[in-house]
Amino acid sequence: MTIKGKKRVRKNPEERRSEIIQAAVKLIGEKGYYGTSLKEIADAVGMSQPGMLHYIGNKENLLSMLITDNYDAEGTPDDFIASGLPGSDPEGMLFPAYLRFLVRFNAQRRSLLQLYMVLESESFSPEHPLHDYFENRPDTVWSQYSECKWKLPPEIGGWENMRPVVRQCIEAMDGIQLRWARKPPIDIYDEWLVFERLIFPSPVWDRYR
Repeated sequence: MTIKGKKRVRKNPEERRSEIIQAAVKLIGEKGYYGTSLKEIADAVGMSQPGMLHYIGNKENLLSMLITDNYDAEGTPDDFIASGLPGSDPEGMLFPAYLRFLVRFNAQRRSLLQLYMVLESESFSPEHPLHDYFENRPDTVWSQYSECKWKLPPEIGGWENMRPVVRQCIEAMDGIQLRWARKPPIDIYDEWLVFERLIFPSPVWDRYR
């Protein structure tokens, strides 16, 4: 009697990369970039380390896949436009409405957000692969948002005057996200609404939220 072994399931490259990314998000989000080895990630997806390198190239390239190709590629102003939500008119988007969309979006990807926060904290070291990325993040975000058409209160005097406001939003979101990851838990959306009222005060912003 012949016992047939289990048929090996061959996965396509996209499926493999997705598995690797999911494992890396979990492990690096828990232990940091320096605290996580490629072998640990490979073991988590049932691959050899050389086999995994075939899909990611090296550890630094894996970080690029996690941040640039995943975190930064989602929750964008274009995604907000595609949502059709109030305030998403591409000819005059409402900036506070987009930020509320972004907060809700981030709340649905907790593991990836935790990974982002861990990497941001580690990146103070100039030797960290993402040091320049996080150093330049305010300028990058400003440039990205500057490509959009925002409907602003006349009192603001144009988008060029919004740079301090955009910086405040980044700083407030970073702080809220860190607090959200700790216990006791908070509602990240409700917490953001508190800051929204401070950053976009009445009555100036009442018709532009």
